[in-house]
Amino acid sequence: MRRGTLFGKSLSVLLLLMFSVFLGGMSQPATVSAAAGDVALYTPYTGIAVAPGESVNYTIEVINDSRKIQRVSLEIAEQPKGWEASLTAGGWNIRQLSVRPEESESFQLQTSVPLKVEKGTYRFTIRATDSDGAVHTLPISIEVTETGTFRTELEVEQPNMEGDADSTFQYEMTLHNRTAAEQLYALSTSAPRGWQVEFAVSGQKVTSVKVEANGSQVIDVTVRPPSQVEAGTYAIPIKAQAGSSTAETTLEAVITGTYGLELSTPTGNLNGQLTVGGEKKMELVVTNTGSSELRGIELTASTPVDWEVRFEPETIDVLAPGETATVQAFIKSSPKAIAGDYIVSVEASTPETTAKADLRMSVKTSMLWGLVGVVIIALVAAGIWYLFRKYGRQ
Repeated sequence: MRRGTLFGKSLSVLLLLMFSVFLGGMSQPATVSAAAGDVALYTPYTGIAVAPGESVNYTIEVINDSRKIQRVSLEIAEQPKGWEASLTAGGWNIRQLSVRPEESESFQLQTSVPLKVEKGTYRFTIRATDSDGAVHTLPISIEVTETGTFRTELEVEQPNMEGDADSTFQYEMTLHNRTAAEQLYALSTSAPRGWQVEFAVSGQKVTSVKVEANGSQVIDVTVRPPSQVEAGTYAIPIKAQAGSSTAETTLEAVITGTYGLELSTPTGNLNGQLTVGGEKKMELVVTNTGSSELRGIELTASTPVDWEVRFEPETIDVLAPGETATVQAFIKSSPKAIAGDYIVSVEASTPETTAKADLRMSVKTSMLWGLVGVVIIALVAAGIWYLFRKYGRQ
């Protein structure tokens, strides 16, 4: 009897406890707690290599694998000293994202590699805290491939060009502003005397140019040499300066020289006179009007039929730029020539250039034949007079 009573009491206590637990459970609303792995941060590019001055834009996903909306707070927990970075989404700087159950939302980590930076690996850590207080992190590494600079640079792909003294040299250079601020650069040159140097941007002549921070500007440079420049290699220094930031480069123009000859007489008079079958000596002047030395200048002539021309000397060995040489031309007319004007073409030539001059030669009959004619006429007249006196009275 006592055993039955004890069993009944124990059963009653057990039932009472179970009922109390049930009532306690009914008094609290049902909740779904998120496990630590229900929210994750993801990006496929956790390590990249960039150069100084480049901008980096990472896309990072917040993945919600839970069955409730997660409000995820975001922050940059670690970043390199001196680097600027921000978290953005939809064009806004953000601190929190709301992510639907079993979906994902993305945001961006935006940063720019400083211009003045050492080569090496730099690390960021993105921290996300979900609605349940669980913390999730994403490490990101950025490798800077070279040591950065904080300066101005001038770059020319083709700094050396070749042409004669009549050439116009066109160069294209790029001005890089590798500083953190916009700069207004004054453009200048210390070219040799007589050289003309012009700067242009988009077809407009300029003496200065504005370049944004970490930006660049293409500048066209036109160089014209003096008309009497000698053959050789000439340096054209170029400078771009903005305050204490300066960049310099040197252009080169190789002048091959111009070739030119002029053929005339000391007075410029190209007319002459001679008799039939006679010879006329004329002095010719050969001038090197180019900027390069000329060698082996040959003198030749084109004459009427049976005319002869010889030169002393027949060849000028060397003639420097701007110098002259004298040549004697001996022109002999044909014995069968009749009175009148004749053209004798004279030419001075080298493989590089040629000069011509047309000499107008007037042929006169000899004075001796004129005297003979006068004598003959006089004799004929005397003979007629004699005959008239002798036979005229009969």
